[in-house]
Amino acid sequence: MVALSPTTCQVLRDHLNSEIALCIKLNILFNNDRLIFCQIDGSPLRPDTITQSWHRMTRKAGLNNVRFHALRHTHASLMLKQGVHPKIVQERLGHSTIAVTLDTSSHVAPGLQRAAANNLDEILNPRITKRLAETVLRD
Repeated sequence: MVALSPTTCQVLRDHLNSEIALCIKLNILFNNDRLIFCQIDGSPLRPDTITQSWHRMTRKAGLNNVRFHALRHTHASLMLKQGVHPKIVQERLGHSTIAVTLDTSSHVAPGLQRAAANNLDEILNPRITKRLAETVLRD
C-alpha cells in the first residue's frame, strides 16, 4: 500500500465528485469500476490527450521542461532530497530492491552527501569543541 497525501486525496475526491455530477447531468450511468481518468463513456484516454494536457498544465505552472514520464523519477529524487528513508522510496516506487532505487537516483547523492556531512558536524562539533576547551585548560 502506498500512502497518499491529504491534498492528493482531496483532489481525487473532487475529481470523483465532478465525474459523478457530469454523468448525472448527461444521464450516463456512473460505474464504480470505471477508470479514474477516462473518456465520458468510461473508456481510456488516448495517450496524446494526456501528453497535451500535461504540456498545457506545466506551461501554465512555468515548468516548461518537465516531461510526464520523468514524474516518477522526480518524485523519488525529491523524497530522497527531503531525507525520506530510501526503503520508503523503494516501496512507493515498487522497485524490487533498495539498490535499484538508489542506483537510479544516484544523481541526488552529492546533495545528500553534503547534508550528511553537515548533520554529522552538528552532532560532533559541540563534543569536539568541549574536548578542545578541556585540553586547552589542562595545558
